Amino acid sequence: MDTPYYIVYEDRLRRNMDKLSDVAAKADVKIIMAFKANALWKSFPIIAEYFTSSTASSLNEMKLSLEFLGNDVHSYCPVYTERTFPEFLAGSSHITFNSLAQYSKFRLLIESSEKSVSIGLRVNPHCSVIDTDIYNPCVAGSRFGESAAALADGLPDGIEGLHFHALCESDSHDLEKVLMAFRNQFGHLLPHIKWLNMGGGHLITRKDYDTDHFIKLMRELHDEYPHLELIIEPGSAFTWQTGDLVTEVLDVVEDAGIRTAIIDASFACHMPDCLEMPYQPEIAEAVGRCHVTAGDNAPSSLPGIPYRLGGNSCLSGDFVGDWYFDRPLKPGDRLTLKDMNHYTTVKTNMFNGIQHPAIWLQPCQGSPVLLREFSYVDYRSRMD
Repeated sequence: MDTPYYIVYEDRLRRNMDKLSDVAAKADVKIIMAFKANALWKSFPIIAEYFTSSTASSLNEMKLSLEFLGNDVHSYCPVYTERTFPEFLAGSSHITFNSLAQYSKFRLLIESSEKSVSIGLRVNPHCSVIDTDIYNPCVAGSRFGESAAALADGLPDGIEGLHFHALCESDSHDLEKVLMAFRNQFGHLLPHIKWLNMGGGHLITRKDYDTDHFIKLMRELHDEYPHLELIIEPGSAFTWQTGDLVTEVLDVVEDAGIRTAIIDASFACHMPDCLEMPYQPEIAEAVGRCHVTAGDNAPSSLPGIPYRLGGNSCLSGDFVGDWYFDRPLKPGDRLTLKDMNHYTTVKTNMFNGIQHPAIWLQPCQGSPVLLREFSYVDYRSRMD
C-alpha cells in the first residue's frame, strides 16, 4: 500500500467495544458514541453491533447517526439558530441547551412540536482536572454551561436532564472529583430530573483505567437516585489504540545539531492534535523518546540516534520530536505512528493542498480493505 495511509484494525475496535459493553452492563450506564472523536462511518457497522446511540454537536453529525448508526441522537450545541434548531428538533431524541437563554428562546417551538424530545441543560461544575486549557471546559471564563447560582431556585419546567462535561482522556478518580463538585453545587436538582449525562473524556479502554472504581461510583449514584438514567459519551475510548498512520521518510536534513526526518505526511494537516495538545505518538520503529535542543551534540548515553520528525507542509512548526532509533534513518524507511484513529481523521485539513492519506480497514480475517482514497478532486471540490 502506498504511503501515507491510515489503517484501522477491526480486532482492536472490537476489543474496545467488548470492554465498553461489559462496563456499561455492570455499571448500569448508557454509553453513547461521540462523533467528534470519530466519524469514519464505514466502520460504524462494527460499532453498531454493540452501540447505536450517539451524541451530535452539529447537524452533520446528527445526520450521520441517523443514516449510519441509529436514531437515538443526543444533540448538544453551544448555540442553536432559528435556521438549524427545527432540524435538530426533528432528528434528535435528546437536546441539551448550553444556557437558560437558549432554552427560553426555543421553548415555545419545543412545546408546540408534535415530536417528543427530552430536553436537558448543560451545567458547569467549575472543577478543573485537565492541565491543557484548550481542552478544559471548566477553565475560568468558560462559555460552557450554567453556573449553580443561576439554578439556585430550581429548573424551568420542561427540563428533564442535566449534562456536564469536564474530562479529557481522564480516569475514574478525576470523575469522582468532578462528581463531588457537581453534587455539591447541583445536587438539589437531581431528585427532579430523569437523566444525567456526564459527558465525555472517560478513557475506559485505556489499560490502566480503574473500571472497578468507575462501576462503584455509578452503582452508588444509582443507589441514591434509582430513578436517574446515567449516560456517558466517551470519544477517545471507542477508538483508542485502534489505528495507525503509516508514513515514509522522504529526506533527512540537519541544522544546529538536530536531525530531522521529513515524512510524506503532515502533523499540521493529518495529526493536528500533535500540535494542539501537544503529544508525541508512539512510533513502532523507534526505540524511545528523547529531547534534543539546538546546538546539542547527541549524548553518547542515548541508546540510538535522535531524530525529529518533520511534516511535508511549508508551515515552520510542522514538526514533532524527538525520538531515537537504533539505526540511521534514510529515504524509503517506513515509520508507523501509532494510535491515529480517535480525534485524527475528524480534524484533518488540506492546508497547502497536501494529499490526504488513504484510509484502510484491516478485518479480523483477510486482506486490508480500502475504505477511502483521496484525489485532487477532493481538494478542488472543497471550494466548488
